[in-house]
Amino acid sequence: MAHSEPASDIFENRGLSAPEQQPAARAVRLRTLVWIRWIAIGGQLAALLVVQFGLGWDLPIDAALGVVAAAVVINILMTFRRPARGRLGELEVAVYLGFDVLQLAVLLYLTGGLGNPFALLFLGPVTVSATILSRRATSVLAVLVVAAATVLSVYHAPLPWAEPGLALPPIYVAGLWVAVVVGTLFLAGYVSSMAAEVRRTSDALTATQLALAREQQLSAVGGLAAAAAHELGSPLATIAVTVKELSREIPPDSPLGDDLRILQEEADRCREILAELGRAPDSGDPGGPMDTAMLSDIVAAAAQRHRRDGIALDVIAAALDDSPEPVVLRSPELLHGLGNVIQNAVQFGERAVSVEVSWDESEARVEVRDDGPGFPPGMLDRIGEPYVSKRGDGHLGLGIFIAQTLLERTGAEIGFANLRDASRVEGAEVTIRWRRAMLDVADRKG
Repeated sequence: MAHSEPASDIFENRGLSAPEQQPAARAVRLRTLVWIRWIAIGGQLAALLVVQFGLGWDLPIDAALGVVAAAVVINILMTFRRPARGRLGELEVAVYLGFDVLQLAVLLYLTGGLGNPFALLFLGPVTVSATILSRRATSVLAVLVVAAATVLSVYHAPLPWAEPGLALPPIYVAGLWVAVVVGTLFLAGYVSSMAAEVRRTSDALTATQLALAREQQLSAVGGLAAAAAHELGSPLATIAVTVKELSREIPPDSPLGDDLRILQEEADRCREILAELGRAPDSGDPGGPMDTAMLSDIVAAAAQRHRRDGIALDVIAAALDDSPEPVVLRSPELLHGLGNVIQNAVQFGERAVSVEVSWDESEARVEVRDDGPGFPPGMLDRIGEPYVSKRGDGHLGLGIFIAQTLLERTGAEIGFANLRDASRVEGAEVTIRWRRAMLDVADRKG
């Protein structure tokens, strides 16, 4: 029976983290930030020139233009930068916005401090950060804005004005400071919460689409398997009959006897596999004593059919505390999923494959290790996708894809890694992990 899981569990089973814990998801297009800054630079230049030459008010124009020129230089340098896929990480974006805050603070210092109406532009970088960055980065940027506003409320050049000048009352300046601080904190909290909610919804939709796509791929593979089982039934029966006839005709001491025995065993195994493929899944609720077994017994049964000469296959079971061994359903998903993982390890192992079963009161774990060539490093992130087949000299694709999909139906989380000795790869490791409450039938009944 297929196991359905909510979108939040899909993230956990795919090894994904929540939006606030996934910095890679914060990548922002560099071109977008560059264009925003060009617009800001244009606005700063226009304001300075209008006040200096249009209104005729005296500004420290050389220093102010120097500050704007610094932003121009930084923007030109960023224009020629070529980050991966044209995107910047969260730290780089936060530093970029932090520079914008400091550059604006210096301009405001030269042009009247918080008495300058353009002091409200402090809210711009905070709003951008709250929209695209994590709350931690936004909080740091908000603290930077509050600190800059606090300094500017006390220390700044005179506000440009017609003679005899304009001196704002201290209480009015304090009100401007409160307005900037409250606006910064409000936008940082409100916009960040709304953006996080949108990201969570979007990520949940993406995870659901991924799960549906995997189910469709598995259904397609299942259709091919059913067709193959139907088409292979007749020729396999012919092979079995032919082997039996040859066994009767060949003398017992013939050197071909062992070969015929191997052919007979493999033909019988193929018939068992085809019978399992053609068996309809049981839609009833399991309740008989044969429907459940200890986890280690299920693993041993899945490993038994994949033993072969030349490879030592050891199954070891051990408790990590005083909790009893989990009792699990003898489901096709669990047997075939574990069997495919173990078969892959035996296929690529050179001398030995170990299967370690362990459990404690909170989780159960199966770790499959082999001493083969390991997974190609460039493919570790793609393992589990269908038709990915470049491990060593063999194939890696549908077997692992089917195993991962079937095991995830049981609530498992699967991880792939290489075992290393110093700098040399010493084999592959597949870790399968369940929350005990999802796997243990005894816990669920209790």
